[in-house]
Amino acid sequence: MNDEIQTEQLDQNVMNTLRDKDHSTLAHRVDTLLFSHNDIIELLAQYLALSEQEDDERFDTWFDNLTKEQHTVVKTFEVYRGQYEHLD
Repeated sequence: MNDEIQTEQLDQNVMNTLRDKDHSTLAHRVDTLLFSHNDIIELLAQYLALSEQEDDERFDTWFDNLTKEQHTVVKTFEVYRGQYEHLD
């Protein structure tokens, strides 16, 4: 239950950050994670490759098995990507 609350708070922070175009909260969350640069690159490569495939079940299984920290990286990536896709 505590994880659900933290996930909801993270999701709300993601939405607030997307609206405000302020990356500081998400940047701080990612900067404090114990991931190597290679770990992040590999995670995002998997995310992009699996999300572009037609196999939704495979993607859902992969996504559901990510750690909380990995979810943070993917959600942060989506916020950044969304902002770059919708540049004024």
